Amino acid sequence: MLPNTDTTDAKYKLFVEKTAASNLVWGLKNKDGWANSHSNDSEEIDVIPFWSDKADAKLCARNEWKGYLPAMIPLSEFLESGCVGMSENDTLAGINWDTNMLGLEIESLQVAFDILTQLKNSSSTIKFKDYSSVDEFLSAISE
Repeated sequence: MLPNTDTTDAKYKLFVEKTAASNLVWGLKNKDGWANSHSNDSEEIDVIPFWSDKADAKLCARNEWKGYLPAMIPLSEFLESGCVGMSENDTLAGINWDTNMLGLEIESLQVAFDILTQLKNSSSTIKFKDYSSVDEFLSAISE
């Protein structure tokens, strides 16, 4: 069963707002790397889940992800390395999944675009390694 669209939209909006405000993203990690899964649409498509809240990530560290721990990712690193790298590898982002591993699966550059837009609209500042500003980053991923 796929999640309710209204619920996933609300969770996505919360993710964008909270990560832009906190400058943090949460994932699940163990000694072998990041927790991941296959898309609900295709076994051929990989998805890496992320959360806006450590507690929500921790709740999902069960079943096949037992032994994974919540890992904090600085927002700049998530945007520059995570989202850009996932796009290059055709990997989707899973946003604020529930304990049944259900939730929104979305293109990582769309996530980056939405968070960057939120940062711009709230006049937040963030330092990037490869970009001099939010506007420059937005321009680069919009091409």
